[in-house]
Amino acid sequence: MATPTLSSSSSPTVGKHQVTLLARIRQFSGDHKIATYVILILLGGGTVLPLLWMFSTAFKETSAFYIYPPKFLPDEPTFSNFTTIFKMGTGRALGNSVIVSGAMTIIVVVTSTLAGYALAKIPFRGRSLVFGMLLSGLMIPWEITIVPLYIFIVKLGWVNTYHGVVLPMCATPLGIFIMRQFLQSIPTDLIDAARIDGASEFAIFRQIIVPLCRPATAALATIMFLSAWGAFLWPLLASSQNNMQTLPVAIALMQQQYTSSYGLMMAGATVAFIPALCTFLAFQRYFVQGITMSGFKG
Repeated sequence: MATPTLSSSSSPTVGKHQVTLLARIRQFSGDHKIATYVILILLGGGTVLPLLWMFSTAFKETSAFYIYPPKFLPDEPTFSNFTTIFKMGTGRALGNSVIVSGAMTIIVVVTSTLAGYALAKIPFRGRSLVFGMLLSGLMIPWEITIVPLYIFIVKLGWVNTYHGVVLPMCATPLGIFIMRQFLQSIPTDLIDAARIDGASEFAIFRQIIVPLCRPATAALATIMFLSAWGAFLWPLLASSQNNMQTLPVAIALMQQQYTSSYGLMMAGATVAFIPALCTFLAFQRYFVQGITMSGFKG
């Protein structure tokens, strides 16, 4: 019996339809990418535009704010706003913010890594209960703890001191949670092998855990530094003297005194924004890598 075959006349038609379909798919994919890029550019421009306006306003004189229509770029840029805010004590506030943010970041990274290692790799009775209590601490709003913490530092005489501002902000369950989740991805056999070789827990932590945790510690350090740098409520309560104010507090008080001087306010906001931006850009790669490797898995 003869085997049925496709006619030679139908093959070119099928090939043309396939080529046409592939061309339409590629065109749709290309149009979809273009639309995605346009949307992202518009969203990015909407995010960056207020920052550019802030930078531009920081270099304007007071008379430039009353020009209509308003100009985005100043005709005669001036640094007088920056010199004025530093004469008003912003330099001391900037130093206080560096000290407070740096100290808090270091303490949180060290304590969170130690606690995360204990909860992830050291078996002890009640470990799951401790971790559950830690997770419940993430649900407690920070504002609820402000009054007890303030009473605590008043009784200890820590008001208007660096440790009074720093230490209450160092208790963060989020840091322990991030480090614990990351440390669970490290093979336990590696730690057991070091224990068999006679290494102490401190040696294991210092020589094995710390080098492997660099992506997670960089991510945690970035989160904590940016959080401490922008903190306002607790530094405002814990430091009533002008020489102990952090930068966000100083800018807020400046806003009350110089409500009509937009140049001074924008200059202060620029000084506060640049260190945070530089920190994030410097650690962006490690931040994304650490968050991705942590995985937030149980």
